[in-house]
Amino acid sequence: MWRRLSRLVRSFVGFFISVGENPELILEQNIRDMNDQVPRMNESIAMVKANVTLLEKEEAKYKNDLADMTAKVKAAIQGGRDDLAGSFAIQLEQLRGALARTQGQLQTARAAFDKAMAVKKAFLLEKERKTQEALNAIRDYRRAQWQKKVADSMEQFEVAGISQTHDEMVRKIEEMTAVNEARMEMALGNVDQEKIKIEEEADKLRAGELVKQFKAEMGLISPGPAATPAQKTIGGGEAQKTA
Repeated sequence: MWRRLSRLVRSFVGFFISVGENPELILEQNIRDMNDQVPRMNESIAMVKANVTLLEKEEAKYKNDLADMTAKVKAAIQGGRDDLAGSFAIQLEQLRGALARTQGQLQTARAAFDKAMAVKKAFLLEKERKTQEALNAIRDYRRAQWQKKVADSMEQFEVAGISQTHDEMVRKIEEMTAVNEARMEMALGNVDQEKIKIEEEADKLRAGELVKQFKAEMGLISPGPAATPAQKTIGGGEAQKTA
């Protein structure tokens, strides 16, 4: 019982594995997976682009602040307020450092965005190539499956189809014909062929004499020589019947 159950389980597992390893299903799933990666890639690239945009805005803000702070330093110096000018100058230096860091980050972010776009372009080209390759392979697989079915049908047709029945029926008819021919030869061998031929000739002669007698009685021909005993018997019989 355990062996039967184990064999049944193995058969089910083998079935699902064979279905799971179907090349057509795997290639179709690969196409879907590649298509699903495109939205995720676009989302990642959008995040990189958003970082670039934020850094560009931050750079613009620092530049504006830097221009304002420079104007304040100059105004304080012109107003004779060196203390304020010194304070503004310190802030100006801090703004310059922040701007430099932002510009460095912006340069890195722009390079990352350009690289991401290049990766996306390469991915789309590869996706298109692999998709087309997969579709061609799927068509070839389906054609091979159809050819396999046709071949299986033709093999079954030749092994257990019309060919076998045809040959069997022809052989039976040949056997029946041979048996009947043998019976016919045996039956004809039991018949006296010579006797049959003699009787057929006698019937023909008798029929001819009877026709001559009728023609003579009808005056169509002159009476012939005296009839044979057999003819006399026939004529006498006719005469008696007439009487």
